[in-house]
Amino acid sequence: MPMDVKELMRQVGKIRLVTKRLVDEHLSGEYHSVFKGQGIEFDEVREYTVGDDVRSIDWNVTARMGHPYVKRFSEERELTVMFVVDISGSQCFGSTRRSKAEVAAEITCLLALSAIQNQDKVGLILFSDRIEKSVPPRKGRTAAMRLAREVVAAQETRHGTNIAGALQFLNNVQKRRAVVFLVSDFMDKDYARQLRVTARKHDVICCPISDPREHELPDVGLVELEDPETGDLVLLDTRSPAVRQQYAAQSSAFRQMLADQFRKLKIDSISLSTDRPFVDEVRRLFRLRQTRIGRG
Repeated sequence: MPMDVKELMRQVGKIRLVTKRLVDEHLSGEYHSVFKGQGIEFDEVREYTVGDDVRSIDWNVTARMGHPYVKRFSEERELTVMFVVDISGSQCFGSTRRSKAEVAAEITCLLALSAIQNQDKVGLILFSDRIEKSVPPRKGRTAAMRLAREVVAAQETRHGTNIAGALQFLNNVQKRRAVVFLVSDFMDKDYARQLRVTARKHDVICCPISDPREHELPDVGLVELEDPETGDLVLLDTRSPAVRQQYAAQSSAFRQMLADQFRKLKIDSISLSTDRPFVDEVRRLFRLRQTRIGRG
């Protein structure tokens, strides 16, 4: 059922206030130092003049014109930042004050506001088991807030998850290298190959979202659980220590699998949870990347 417009604007306004304060107080300047432009890009060729670096001579043009021409380059400052956000049924789950969908909207808004302060473009791809919406990259605070609004408004979507399809779509529409934040609970299979392909083309940062109840079950007796994406029901006896232990072990194995996968593909990540603030995780990533830059 579509969200009431007033409620939508209330939620977006709340997210804007919180994330803007976080950007101003904690992330101002850090984003710029970590996510810089792509270096230099070709601008034009012009005739050689005394004092030009001979290493910049364009020999192909020189041969055609009969006298020396040099290549000119300019610094490419502007980045494109794409948010690829999972809005499948499982994102609606939340055992605390926030759902995973709300956390996704908050992290998207926070990073988008950081990006537009750096004069970067921000764009959005919302996906479930299909592409639900694509917002082309744009500059400005209005563009950043639209992304948060789209994520919040889409939180009632009820479908499965196809991460590989979303990444393939991204690669088709975003030809130039971009910073890509993939926001999902990663409850999907067979996406590793496409993630590897995308990480070679773009600077990918994975943002796995979880909820405390996905890590362990409380002892509350017989519980009927529904898969929000398939509608399948399962009855669990949470009084059983064996059941709770098996559930916790499977959850731990899943989180370890994700961590191993990101490490193998050399992809950075920001771990998100519905029960805790995430600004420290964002700053941890920024510090890690800044350290790498310093070493480089």
